Amino acid sequence: MNKKDKVKKKKDKTKTKKHNIRHKWKLGIEELATKHFDVSSNAELIVREGNYQYNIHDLVKRFGTPLEVVFPFVIEERLNELINTFKYYIRLNKYRGKFYFHYPMKVNQNKEFVLPIISEGAHIEVGSVNELWIVKRMWEQEQFSRQIKVICNGPKTNKYLGLIYELKQKGLDIVPIIEDRYELDSLKEYRGELGIRVDPEIKVQSHWDKRIDRFGFPGRELLELGRIRNLKILHYHIGSQIIKLEDMISPLKKVMDVYIKLKAMNPTLDTINLGGGFAVPYIKRKMYSADSIVKRLLRTLKEIADRRGIPHPNIIVEWGRYLVAPAQITIYRIISQKPIPKSTASWWYIIDGSFINDLPDTWAIHQKWHVVPVNYLNAERLSRVWLAGSSCDSDDKYTGNSNYVSLPRLEDLEQNDKSLYITFFDTGAYQDSLASHHCLLSSPAKIIAQNGVITVARKRETAEEVGKQFGW
Repeated sequence: MNKKDKVKKKKDKTKTKKHNIRHKWKLGIEELATKHFDVSSNAELIVREGNYQYNIHDLVKRFGTPLEVVFPFVIEERLNELINTFKYYIRLNKYRGKFYFHYPMKVNQNKEFVLPIISEGAHIEVGSVNELWIVKRMWEQEQFSRQIKVICNGPKTNKYLGLIYELKQKGLDIVPIIEDRYELDSLKEYRGELGIRVDPEIKVQSHWDKRIDRFGFPGRELLELGRIRNLKILHYHIGSQIIKLEDMISPLKKVMDVYIKLKAMNPTLDTINLGGGFAVPYIKRKMYSADSIVKRLLRTLKEIADRRGIPHPNIIVEWGRYLVAPAQITIYRIISQKPIPKSTASWWYIIDGSFINDLPDTWAIHQKWHVVPVNYLNAERLSRVWLAGSSCDSDDKYTGNSNYVSLPRLEDLEQNDKSLYITFFDTGAYQDSLASHHCLLSSPAKIIAQNGVITVARKRETAEEVGKQFGW
């Protein structure tokens, strides 16, 4: 074998090894929302943004841990792909309604999430007076154009209703969604478009699986309301993180029956808002794709509308979790280990942060996450571990999707680099707004990675800064 062949063989071997590591940790797979993640030549986690490359190990050495890293380009890419998918199937099916994406701010209200979404053409949905105050501030600072429409969901306090009226008078295209009879009476004098929420009274497998839903009107009660001036939108929300594609379709069929009857009394009604529900593959198993769900939704709406002889309704979706969850990762350092007797896991790995504080869905709704080492991705020997947070609370833990998490053995780490860092994927949805300061622990630092530039969005809190929030 000549020298050239030896070099080629070595390169092929290295390439195969990297492929095996990626496969092992489920990186670089579009269907699993990990397509931007890869492995460096020294077995460290990297993120690719076009020709830019971010080495996560370098970032944690520079900024410390706990650390949240936000990738706005992921949000922009996912939104554009979704909009283009709807455009494609609207043309293919000769669907005559329009499509609008409204970002539900409750999913993540951070500026570095909201502004990229608006800049890429999304509209806004708010669920409280304080979220609407943020919209007011953006509107007064001229941070978005008059073409942006704002939908107002959630219970309407007098202050909330007053701000809706105020922003309407200031020229904002704002549509309140009526949730109950109190709001119906309060909005009788409203001079703009209105929406109303229906409760389909159908339950699916999701995070929103309550037997009784307090939001909206049951279909029969809604139809008894008769004519509602300037009614534009019929809205429903069936669930969050809906696991099965069919569970996205069956409620739509039921709501369309109400829509058709309601439109007969309200000719201005021309839009159906499906709310949220598009699931994220947190545990990295393939689920339905944007392509499959959009195709089914449009086909279903077209068939029903054509059969009943009504115009194709405009479509609104509020798939916020799908959009922003994959755009953030949360990173911790393993600070120590402790043996676990008689368990599926052999060790506790203690992290330098808190699940209760930083990733509250871990204990609140038993959310499962994809956990990957930041360094030592090429480790051949792995330990079955449970992860423990740094608060003095027995619930501050994560035991994995299979009753354990597989991570490199601490005793195998190199002498000159004994720190093991781990990252939790898909932490961009809900975690920040639900975060707390249990045991007065500090929030993670937050950095933004965009166009090859790193910006600090939130410095790591000092004990003094956290104490001030509690009056000290």
